[in-house]
Amino acid sequence: MELQLQDLRKQYGEKCAVNNVSANLAPGIYGLLGANGAGKTTLMRMICGVLKPTSGSICLNGKTVEQLGEQYYTHLGYMPQDFGFYPDFTAREFMLYMAAVKGLDKKLAKKRTENLLHMVNLSDVADKKIKSYSGGMKQRLGIAQAELNSPAILILDEPTAGLDPKERVRFRNLISDFAKEKIVILSTHIVSDVSYIADTILMMKEGHFLLQEPMSTVTDSIRGKVWELLVDERTAAEYSRKFSVVNLHHENNMVRLRMIEETAPGEDAQAVEPSLEDLFLYHFGEEAEQQEER
Repeated sequence: MELQLQDLRKQYGEKCAVNNVSANLAPGIYGLLGANGAGKTTLMRMICGVLKPTSGSICLNGKTVEQLGEQYYTHLGYMPQDFGFYPDFTAREFMLYMAAVKGLDKKLAKKRTENLLHMVNLSDVADKKIKSYSGGMKQRLGIAQAELNSPAILILDEPTAGLDPKERVRFRNLISDFAKEKIVILSTHIVSDVSYIADTILMMKEGHFLLQEPMSTVTDSIRGKVWELLVDERTAAEYSRKFSVVNLHHENNMVRLRMIEETAPGEDAQAVEPSLEDLFLYHFGEEAEQQEER
């Protein structure tokens, strides 16, 4: 199984949302990282056929979407960022409805519905109306419907947005369970959601890929550039003005600073192991701060 993206481009007037993106994706979990507006959702919508590319092609095992026609969509499972539910449906009714939309026969639809509701821990509330569900329950129902047709390609757009830490851990575990022998593309700007489960990181900025790297080597580019330093509060304020401080922690009237700089920002600075969050902030520091402010 291979999903091939070749010079994909999406233009809206003068704005280029996705700019000549290419990648060959084999089974595994791909963490699609980027600040809001980087082009992640546009890219995923093109892969799912919701949007038509301005130029470029999408191929599955060497055949284009156009050549495959409806057959292509039988391989897809999609959970959009703003997933629409019918609030007066129960979870079971909704799953059976979505199974019919996807063309599953009634016997298989019932079996898949029961199995998936069990997997996402919704069996006990399967006959309650969706409008009574918490955000986490709705997200779990969202991934269950995406899995109904046993897709080879599972696309999840910001699936953990708005969830509390416990729900996010549960959701990550669900994704890992579903990911066996699939191509899973997980889009997020919450770095910790992919740092634990992704095999490969796709980092996107201004419509193109900054990098496509295995998780095991993705931070190599900033190795030797991440530093920690313990200073007093006055010095911490000075360093924050002069350097790229990515984390600040108060310890017994002192402040531990974590910084990304090409060279040591002080005599006592110690080089530390870089993290995926460090890499994200290295590329998106200003955008990440603006998102938090908003």
